[in-house]
Amino acid sequence: MNLRIYKTTEELTLDLANYIIEIAQTAIEKNDRFNFVLTGGNSPKALYTFLATEYRNKIDWNKVFFFFGDERTVPANDENYNGLMAKRSFFDILETSENHIFYVNTTLDPEAAAADYKSRIDKHFDNNDLVFDLILLGMGDDAHTASIFPHTTLVADTEATVASVFVEKLNTHRISLTAPLINKALNVAFLVFGANKAEALKHVIKDEQKEVNNYPSQLIQPIDGKLTWFVDEAASSLL
Repeated sequence: MNLRIYKTTEELTLDLANYIIEIAQTAIEKNDRFNFVLTGGNSPKALYTFLATEYRNKIDWNKVFFFFGDERTVPANDENYNGLMAKRSFFDILETSENHIFYVNTTLDPEAAAADYKSRIDKHFDNNDLVFDLILLGMGDDAHTASIFPHTTLVADTEATVASVFVEKLNTHRISLTAPLINKALNVAFLVFGANKAEALKHVIKDEQKEVNNYPSQLIQPIDGKLTWFVDEAASSLL
């Protein structure tokens, strides 16, 4: 594990952007494509816009395929749909081809949406092992990541797949990559900032006795890949 701590979110964003571009260049040089899993919420908006504008000419974005680590079961035009946020802050600016973006079809019921998403990912990988080049993750102040929330069925899921989960505290279903699938990636990066994340981050990183039911982000331990944390000083204040 590599832990990188920054004084400001601006410094964090710049270094994370450089990290992403470096991995993208390597993947494109080796395989002529870069399979990139995005995180949702508000935290990555500035990063996505920075990549699409300031770093627009750093790589051939036409060779990038975009996926989502999780999605909320709301319509695609809902403000809470992760795909809409990425579309506005990233894809529209880059003028990304629709066939390079893997949205979750939330017109389906949760289980069918998860199965459909997994099927389309399998097809993209020609039914080979699902190993993404980079998975970008966020972490909530309850230590959830993707939609692997504390005390939900996804915490104990041992299959490398896409699954639906009911999150009781939010009274809603979510669609998410499972921890075993995330852990197959070549690179996994957490983007975490804010003092409200400090307590969770302390447990996830420092606890010798893991309590994954309480702190699901502890589940993220790439098998053969690299794990890097990009955090600001506020989030890392208890480390």
